[in-house]
Amino acid sequence: MTSHVVGYPRMGPKRELKFALESFWDKKTAASDLEKTAKDLRHAIWKQMADAGVTLIPSNTFSYYDQVLDTTALVGAVPPRYGWTGGEIGLDIYFSMARGNATQPAMEMTKWFDTNYHYIVPELSPETKFALSSRKAVSEYKEAKELGIETVPVLVGPVSYLLLAKADKAAPKNFNTLSLLDSLLPVYKQVLGELEEAGAKFVQIDEPTLVLDLEASKLEAFKKAYSILGSDLGVKLLLETYFADIPEETYKTVIELESVSAIGLDLVRGSKSLDLIKKIGLPAGKTLFAGVVDGRNVWANDLVASVAILEDLAITLGKERVVVSTSCSLMHTAVDLKNETKLDSELKSWLAFAAQKVLEVVALANAISGKKDEEFFSANAAALASRRSSPRVHNKAVQEAAAELKNSEHRRATNVSIRLEEQQKYLNLPILPTTTIGSFPQTPELRRVRREFKNNKITEEEYVKAIQGEISSVVKLQEELDIDVLVHGEPERNDMVEYFGEQLEGFCFSGNGWVQSYGSRCVKPPIIYGDVSRPKAMTVFWSTYAQSLTKRPMKGMLTGPVTILNWSFVRDDQPRSETCMQIALAIKDEVEDLEAAGVTVIQIDEAALREGLPLRKAEQASYQDWAVHGFRITACGVKDTTQIHTHMCYSNFNDIIHSIIDMDADVITIENSRSDEKLLSVFREGVVYGAGIGPGVYDIHSPRVPGFEEMAERARKMLAVLESKVLWINPDCGLKTRKYAEVVPALTNMVKAAKQLRTELSS
Repeated sequence: MTSHVVGYPRMGPKRELKFALESFWDKKTAASDLEKTAKDLRHAIWKQMADAGVTLIPSNTFSYYDQVLDTTALVGAVPPRYGWTGGEIGLDIYFSMARGNATQPAMEMTKWFDTNYHYIVPELSPETKFALSSRKAVSEYKEAKELGIETVPVLVGPVSYLLLAKADKAAPKNFNTLSLLDSLLPVYKQVLGELEEAGAKFVQIDEPTLVLDLEASKLEAFKKAYSILGSDLGVKLLLETYFADIPEETYKTVIELESVSAIGLDLVRGSKSLDLIKKIGLPAGKTLFAGVVDGRNVWANDLVASVAILEDLAITLGKERVVVSTSCSLMHTAVDLKNETKLDSELKSWLAFAAQKVLEVVALANAISGKKDEEFFSANAAALASRRSSPRVHNKAVQEAAAELKNSEHRRATNVSIRLEEQQKYLNLPILPTTTIGSFPQTPELRRVRREFKNNKITEEEYVKAIQGEISSVVKLQEELDIDVLVHGEPERNDMVEYFGEQLEGFCFSGNGWVQSYGSRCVKPPIIYGDVSRPKAMTVFWSTYAQSLTKRPMKGMLTGPVTILNWSFVRDDQPRSETCMQIALAIKDEVEDLEAAGVTVIQIDEAALREGLPLRKAEQASYQDWAVHGFRITACGVKDTTQIHTHMCYSNFNDIIHSIIDMDADVITIENSRSDEKLLSVFREGVVYGAGIGPGVYDIHSPRVPGFEEMAERARKMLAVLESKVLWINPDCGLKTRKYAEVVPALTNMVKAAKQLRTELSS
């Protein structure tokens, strides 16, 4: 039986690409240095999979920033504002689209389906002209071939590319991106032809939108696309799907596409697909790529259970028509468990990172082929048994407390409008109050202090003194800028989820388990292996110190239970909702401790609430119910005078606006500027939001500093659909990744914009 991997992490086992990118962006190294690092990483990945015995190894899954942006470069869909005049797209135009430049903002960034990865959203219009403008797919295939490694080039499919795109600002209101399909397909035909000429036998085309609820017109687009692509084609096409079950009507459509030789299905998150295959079958001559190894979590595969699935498929389809694969690209999991030296042996035995998952794929293929590695299977069985029986996984008291939560909706007793009036009496804020989202720049010196404390190179007293010094500087800066509601800047925090997970029971942490979030930004998700509880207060010390430095309100900063859940590798032995409720109880205790310590504004970030929304509509209501309930649990016990904020970023919020309202926060700050103010369309359509709201006035993920008038104009658009008494002025997101040279002028302009608008409103 053949083995296949959908994709592999591109950052490197020690984040080599991250550091190479940031060095290049800071003009410390040349493009040639960046390109060498990238090439070395690609070669190492291909050789690793070849040595492991993978039969079908992917290429063109490497990217300097994002695979969708790579596709934009491939087809030459560069927005006119970047001044591209044709030809091969270079790094300057590429990174301008990703990050913006001195004169132009970056393209919109949003979540890749229901993951924590972000893609750069294509901007299209009726005037968009497609042309082959990057030969990356062909050159990387040839590069691997020169090493003696045959690969399967991977492309983002043409229909998904168009469905994931947006109309640019100049496009007519009725413009449909799918209307560009006829002009896009010739570019794909050209790429496939060049890959065939280079010697490629198989090409993987990722069409993840096939798992969504698609209307008939979109299914017709798939039929049309693959009918045209398939004519005179000499390479076999693998149509790859992932992240959910493929709907029955879609499956029927896909398997009848004559040009498609194989279909890849996620059999981890798409558990219903097995029944679909048995019910409908698969036409003769077509192959199933069975995604039985989880590409989105870190738990060791249950090899015996996977063998049972594969054997069942072999009986249904024939062994020669089944390929063992990962459920999706392994870019959504950590790179290699061998780099973990601090995890204890028991926990480590329960885990499998990308490198180990490759070995699992090969072991499964060998087992079905009659070459079972008995030692490998025996070690796997022992690890699974250890995890099931370990006392560190289960806490009866936590389970009982979480079970009791089902008896209440945990709503605050008073309506939000009344609470806001009580809070204003206490806080006495100006109209259009200004604030930031939480974090301030994490300087090299600050990172050094945290690193030295973690490595026992400085004392706790020295560490506390250094962090308090940073907090003092951040508070002083905000007062000088005349910001109304302050933050302490989070200098003690490495990551908004990891910081809390390190202080909660039931979590463990890798040393190098980095996962790409966007561009060079990597996160190291906690691993939730057991029942969650809070042994002691986590933030009160730092928040009360910060409040002691100023008479202005100081926000206590927490990460909400849904975001902690969605940004962690979550245990798979109980429903996610149960784990969420346990985390909610822990955060509730922290909220009430902050209030008791005199903190009157508490922000509970739920940046990832939208991210966890299931892709299929039939499953969304249940998720929204328990996710929103989890947030309400955290804040249900505070006084009316305690103002609860929350924050959300870089997602499409319009389809969950009623759930956002149901969270019953007093104030929500929300990303708005990078997404071209799509959020405002909700309020134009008549949605009434009675709580405070701060749609961001500038994009913090770009080094560009917008002028105060640009920010003021954004806020004026908000005032056209929102009452001035509920509007806040703030950035899109936290400032952790920016430099002070960018932050200070940007916040200066933000405050100036707010004051200008106050003057306009009072005149």
